[in-house]
Amino acid sequence: MKTSELRELAPDALRARLAEERTELETLRFQNAITRLENPGILREKRKTIARILTLLNEQPA
Repeated sequence: MKTSELRELAPDALRARLAEERTELETLRFQNAITRLENPGILREKRKTIARILTLLNEQPA
């Protein structure tokens, strides 16, 4: 997901998206441990998306 798309989301929606991304990353890591993924680069993309979301949440005033 692009940063511009994430910026349009409300803080609550960002937190929900963060939870989804973390769950997907955990599932992908588990699948990768059992059998290799066809595209292991997806793990890197998920980590980057999580970092983008956390950065946007930290930028917002409390």
